[in-house]
Amino acid sequence: MKKPKLLIIVLFQNLLDAKPYYARNPAPPLPGILLAGMTPPVVEVEVLHEMVRPINYKTDAQFIALSFMDYCAPHAYQVAAKFRALGKVVIGGGKFASTFPDEVEPHFDSILVGEAQGVWPRMVHDMIAGTLRKRYDADPGGSLENIPPPRYDLVEPNYTAPIVTEASRGCPHPCTYCQLNIRRVPYRTRPVADVIRDLSSTKGLPWFKRKMAMILDNNLGGDIQYAKELLREVAKLNFWAIGAQFSIECLRDDDFVDALAEARCRMAFIGMESLNTASLAGVQKKQNKVEEYKNALEKIHRRGILSFTGFMFALEQDTTEYYEALPAKLDEAGNSVILSSISIPLYGTPWYRQVEAEGRIIDRDLSHYEGDHLVFTHPLLTEQEIYDSYRHVNMVFFSWNNIFKRWWRFMKLQSVQESLPQFILKIVLTSFIYLKLSVFQRHHAQHRVFPEIRRGGADQKPAHTEGTSEQIAYA
Repeated sequence: MKKPKLLIIVLFQNLLDAKPYYARNPAPPLPGILLAGMTPPVVEVEVLHEMVRPINYKTDAQFIALSFMDYCAPHAYQVAAKFRALGKVVIGGGKFASTFPDEVEPHFDSILVGEAQGVWPRMVHDMIAGTLRKRYDADPGGSLENIPPPRYDLVEPNYTAPIVTEASRGCPHPCTYCQLNIRRVPYRTRPVADVIRDLSSTKGLPWFKRKMAMILDNNLGGDIQYAKELLREVAKLNFWAIGAQFSIECLRDDDFVDALAEARCRMAFIGMESLNTASLAGVQKKQNKVEEYKNALEKIHRRGILSFTGFMFALEQDTTEYYEALPAKLDEAGNSVILSSISIPLYGTPWYRQVEAEGRIIDRDLSHYEGDHLVFTHPLLTEQEIYDSYRHVNMVFFSWNNIFKRWWRFMKLQSVQESLPQFILKIVLTSFIYLKLSVFQRHHAQHRVFPEIRRGGADQKPAHTEGTSEQIAYA
């Protein structure tokens, strides 16, 4: 007898987009394939990433699971309504559903609140039996042991590096804009052996896609001793390249940098966020020291590790003078690639509560809380000044001339610290990764952000109807 089918969809698009936007991201998000790995074999499973392909409303799946972030919530409600109208059973989950379950619950047949590993198998069995409850609550801060490996075989071929996993959850830092600080949970790590098992569970992938991996932690260096132990084990897997995410103060530890290099880390995502000390202090990002940026980035660049740095516009202490000097400051700091965004006071965060109390929220459309819109009144800058600076910095940074200059600056720092074939492979891979990331960010700015700025950005706002599901209604 044929098994019933479950379609897991990881949402990406915004509500009411006239034309879908497909991102050129080299690696998939983790939630969908991790949930597929936890799914008991009583159903057939398919995973769809809306980042790279459209939703198939003609699917033969009887059951639909939607994973979504906050800015996708209105879109998730729309997608769920369409599938439910077609007679499908629709389950919702993810960080937003776990943080604001009472808002999310009415739009789904069932929701999963919290981490999936202790609850999802039971939900699937109840779903098949027709006894699905309206809501399943996971134990907060539950064990991270024995989580099954992600289903890399279900990743679309669009992705260059399908192997993604996590070694920890949470972050020890109190940054006031961060969603992790809405309801803090302890920083936790997974057993090293479990992470290594994930990275080795590559059956069904082409051989060349088994050679690169991403460790998608919020902060791998939250427990620096654990991180070094893990990286030394990852080094034994002989990947061509891995990527990791951690906070910049980890680079003060030379042993950590050595462990990254030994594991063949070729890209590090770091939350730099600002080159303005006052702006960093304003969001309690105390671990970042602007005066350390240049030396920290050069330290990893010399080891063949590209820096991919998060960078935020419209932090409260930003000024026109700061923005005028920003292209030169970025060049001096030596960033390889930046991931720029408009800062967002996500509801529930300490920063949101501050801005809301001051009456400065001007846009409550959840679909605008993705980092491409300004949703609050800045105390020092006009909306136009922020958008103009965002556009100018991106145009300068991602000009083809500057892309080449940064690549050449990185190449000049390289020296042979391994066998000649491995050195050549390092040069080829870092060049490939650098180009992929640069093109992805250039493409996003040109096709996603700049058109929005030309249309007037956040000046075109929907009417604020109190209490609708498409608006923020949280204290």
